[in-house]
Amino acid sequence: MLQYDPLACLPSSEELPDSDDTPVDNELQDLIPGLLKAILAMAWAERMDWFFGVYMGIYYHPDLPPIVPDGFLSLGVERFYDENLRPSYVLWEERRVPILALEVVSRKYRGEYSTKKQEYAKLGILYYVVYNPTRRRKARLEIYKLVNNLYQLQDGNPVWLSEIDLGISIERGTYLGIPREWLYWYNQQGERLLTPEEEVKQAQQRAQLLAERLRSLGVDPDSV
Repeated sequence: MLQYDPLACLPSSEELPDSDDTPVDNELQDLIPGLLKAILAMAWAERMDWFFGVYMGIYYHPDLPPIVPDGFLSLGVERFYDENLRPSYVLWEERRVPILALEVVSRKYRGEYSTKKQEYAKLGILYYVVYNPTRRRKARLEIYKLVNNLYQLQDGNPVWLSEIDLGISIERGTYLGIPREWLYWYNQQGERLLTPEEEVKQAQQRAQLLAERLRSLGVDPDSV
């Protein structure tokens, strides 16, 4: 009997465009998800069961254009396939819906509070994070959780995402030499996870303290 494989009839990630070719409106739409991804790469360095996409197309139907969040997190998938990495995220290949989608709002609204919110709910994305740095009278950061097919606004600072085992919030800091408000991950104790720059600085400080301690004991640290 002829064996039918429905996946063989669908286009692969290599055959599909990797985005919708719409340029980002400002740098923050690239830098903010990029920072979250960089922090995860440090915190989850030993884990190979997660993927964080930055401005990458999520294909959910072979005949429809992809949804392209500014960032998204998926758990239970391969971190990377090979050295060429993913060109796009194709649901019928990955077999995992992302658990979190992130949108950074620019001065030009792109449906972050309406159409995109509805699209992510239909896909079943558990958490929807919207950051609007220009808001004055409403919260700049809103985090929604999908409950009974509807997004419910979550309370907390940071907001704890139990299925991800991390919290998320905004805080002033410096990234790539830019001092401003950034999105960060937090542990269960509410402590902010360090950025790669902060990890390097902390390691340098520890090395300096160790060297000073060795010198106080009459030991040349360069000879150790």
